[in-house]
Amino acid sequence: MPTTPPSGPSGPYWSTASFGDTTDTSPMELSALGEHLDLCRGLRGRLFAARCRVEGVRGFVASHLVTTALGAVVLGAAGWLVL
Repeated sequence: MPTTPPSGPSGPYWSTASFGDTTDTSPMELSALGEHLDLCRGLRGRLFAARCRVEGVRGFVASHLVTTALGAVVLGAAGWLVL
């Protein structure tokens, strides 16, 4: 018969960072959360989509460095031959 682990503070695996105090948020924590949300909202400006694309390309280039360098050399050589 399977047993489910207890849910709540009475369980042996329950762990919090409140150290026995109340688990309500403090005004300082709410202030820090507000500042974080303001920062996140500010990142959604006009250039947000472009920044996301640049990060994606940078991630691709970083994971495929040799292939990207070889492709750049081939494109450069093809451009040189066309001129």
